[in-house]
Amino acid sequence: MQLENRVVKSLKKPMEEQVKSKKRVSDHGEVLTGKREVNAMLDLVKQETERIESRILEPACGTGNFLTAILERKLAVAEKRYGKSQLDFERYAVVAVTSIYGIDILEDNVRHCRHRLYGVFDCDYYSRLFKNRAKNKCREAIRFILDRNIIWGDALDLKTKNEPRVPIVFSEWSPVNGSMLKRRDFSFHGLLEHEGMKELLLFSDLGEEVFIPTPVKEYPPVHFMEIARVQQ
Repeated sequence: MQLENRVVKSLKKPMEEQVKSKKRVSDHGEVLTGKREVNAMLDLVKQETERIESRILEPACGTGNFLTAILERKLAVAEKRYGKSQLDFERYAVVAVTSIYGIDILEDNVRHCRHRLYGVFDCDYYSRLFKNRAKNKCREAIRFILDRNIIWGDALDLKTKNEPRVPIVFSEWSPVNGSMLKRRDFSFHGLLEHEGMKELLLFSDLGEEVFIPTPVKEYPPVHFMEIARVQQ
């Protein structure tokens, strides 16, 4: 009888939301990927999803099912390696967030995705680990980076959706000299136009020749805690 009750209760658990509305499916083909499928797919490239600095772009990110799972994996590695040092964890958590990029055609999805990614960083890791020692400057830096990296745009025509519609620009964030962070902005079109590009690579870990695009703008290195205040 107890087993039967547990089965009934489990059947009553709400299913993961994969379809928000029939209209969104009809207008935009929006079907969200379930958590089990997300993790199964990420396990196929497990090493990359757990490498803190590996850059990943989701061109139809939705509400962030893939990106939040990837950030969880990266921050779990950061906690395991650097959780006893607040400064080191902050540095590598920022690097993890800077490595994640997304585009979605629906504005509410973009807002939701940013919110979820910030929640993974702050609630699941940063505030839990360091409680009242957590710094608002670090939180501000994370919010600023997410606003730059998760873009309301169309990955097909490579332009933003907000008016005036302009070419999508992504920021590359590179750690330099420990706590400094250097930002370079690249047009999405410029990253993709190189003939024969098979994947979005700025650098190669294997030493082979890669396409190195020209940035549309460069910024001087700043302390990662000051990125939101200096580069508005």
